[in-house]
Amino acid sequence: MLPKTESKNFGLIGASAAIKKVQTLVNKVAPFDAPVLIEGESGTGKELVAKGIHFSGPRKNKEFVVVNCSAFPDQLLESELFGHMRGSFTGAIAEKKGLFEIADQGTFFLDEVGDMSPALQVKLLRVLQEGIFMKVGGTSSVQVNVRIIAATNKDLKDAVAAKQFREDLYFRLNVMHIKLPPLRQRVEDIPLLVDYISQKIAQRNEQPVKTVSPKALRLLTQYSWPGNVRELENELEKAYVFSDEKMISESCFLHLNSQTGGAQKSEKNLKEKTPRSLKERKKMMVSKLEKSMIEEALREAKGNQTKASKQLGISRQDLIRKIHLYNIS
Repeated sequence: MLPKTESKNFGLIGASAAIKKVQTLVNKVAPFDAPVLIEGESGTGKELVAKGIHFSGPRKNKEFVVVNCSAFPDQLLESELFGHMRGSFTGAIAEKKGLFEIADQGTFFLDEVGDMSPALQVKLLRVLQEGIFMKVGGTSSVQVNVRIIAATNKDLKDAVAAKQFREDLYFRLNVMHIKLPPLRQRVEDIPLLVDYISQKIAQRNEQPVKTVSPKALRLLTQYSWPGNVRELENELEKAYVFSDEKMISESCFLHLNSQTGGAQKSEKNLKEKTPRSLKERKKMMVSKLEKSMIEEALREAKGNQTKASKQLGISRQDLIRKIHLYNIS
């Protein structure tokens, strides 16, 4: 079984302040119909956030429609969005419904909206303002009631300043704004993500769940992850295929070691930092005590994390995070 956090947070796994802020924002904007603009690097989970908003809101039983604006040439994207009439262009042998019509009463997620051409930006603006559009080759308006969520991996403010994106459209889309942090800015979530993704891979392939060794996990937390969670998922998928052991060793991720590029401080440097203030010393003593209690609980539970977490009075996810944090084998 996958962690209960999946149903609660729609796959937005993590306990860091950064991801909790996103989870809070999703819950806040979900009940309202205002447009949402999600910004974040590729692989950070923009579609997961959009799904979280839709399935937590009043339109959850209606359609959730997705289009990637960068995946189509301009004319084809227009036809996909708004539909077309028979004979409106070569190959249009029948009338076609557009995605806006299909999404009527539901939610329309426009991914990579920053790649939309100026001409289509004008048409999208009209839908946002009036809820109407015309099909390609059409002569009458089509009325729809759609909640729009847009996403981009670009800085749309910069695109507006460079005259590449309409300012009026930007303000219409950016009523509610959610900024997703890259994985390198929430490395404390990597142990939880590894545990979640491992269970998902095992379940999908009907294989036993594999664990990741502490040394391997250390490599994963030191890498900068330019492809974010999607890249982490790909690396774990490969490790499952090529590792013959129940525990995935660091050898599966050694190729990442040469790519860390100083994104994270080395463990050696962290160890060399001697706490000087009373507050730092107190924190270090609390950490040592916590590590000792976790080790004792795991020994008494014979390695059973569920039993150990109950004994400690914390969730299993928190226990996993602390096991990796303190490098407990």
